[in-house]
Amino acid sequence: MNFDHLKLFVRVAATNNISRAGQELGLSPAVASSYINKLEDELGVRLVHRTTRRVSLTEEGAAFVPYADEVLASVEQAVSAIGAGRCSPKGMLRVTAPASFGRMHLVPGLKGFLERYPELSVDLSLSDSIVDIVGGGFDLAIRDATLKDSSLVARSLAADKRIICASPAYIERYGRPEQPMDLKHHQSVILTGLENWSFQTPQGDITVKVSGRMRTDNGDAMRDASVNGMGLSLNSTWSVYQHLQQGTLVQVLEDYPLISGSSIWAVYPSSRQVSPKVKAFIDYYRELFGETPYWDRELSAYQA
Repeated sequence: MNFDHLKLFVRVAATNNISRAGQELGLSPAVASSYINKLEDELGVRLVHRTTRRVSLTEEGAAFVPYADEVLASVEQAVSAIGAGRCSPKGMLRVTAPASFGRMHLVPGLKGFLERYPELSVDLSLSDSIVDIVGGGFDLAIRDATLKDSSLVARSLAADKRIICASPAYIERYGRPEQPMDLKHHQSVILTGLENWSFQTPQGDITVKVSGRMRTDNGDAMRDASVNGMGLSLNSTWSVYQHLQQGTLVQVLEDYPLISGSSIWAVYPSSRQVSPKVKAFIDYYRELFGETPYWDRELSAYQA
């Protein structure tokens, strides 16, 4: 089976476009189409539906994607092994990440990453939806939540410390909560699915169900609504550290740490060995963020 044909097919599955997939690999549309035809002839099944407007996978094509992806990852790993460290990661690295975190903390580091690895290119997809890594053709995903999928290997990139914030205007008007149970008497801006806030207290762990007149599924919108005085909000420090430095938000309930199993994770399927380009990405950002993430270091220096 031709390695180049497999590589093109995986890119077609990810882009739903034969011409675009071919362009990524330096192939003309005609050559790219012939590669898919040859792969289908070799397998004896149709892998893609072609129309004048788009390309989609057949049932057989969708079933074949994870196996083709696994073969490509294995070959890349084998080439790296016999290179004994002499070969630099190369090719296209496809990453999916939460929109806010990606814009604030991945994109600023990409220039340095690509300068360090000149034979790599990055296709970065920013979305707050949890996507299927294999089905979407991604090499890895960045996630900032508690992981439950045992089919994924997770490497921690950074701690994800969470705190309660409010605007100075809100506190001036409604007062400052002094203990977690005070939240029942306050307006909160709620991120969908996170209305139960759990705290450590001297008397033991407690959970408070908060309420408010605004609910959103977007972390930026929640934070910005809190900046505008609409209520208290539960935020990751990576999202609000600049607002805390600027004074547009202040932390409350500092003496009652939130209970959270979240972290910033880089994840990839457990069925494959980590490829050189994925390892390069993970190692680079772990180094960039630091053992104590730079946003928490900046915040600690400011608060001191």
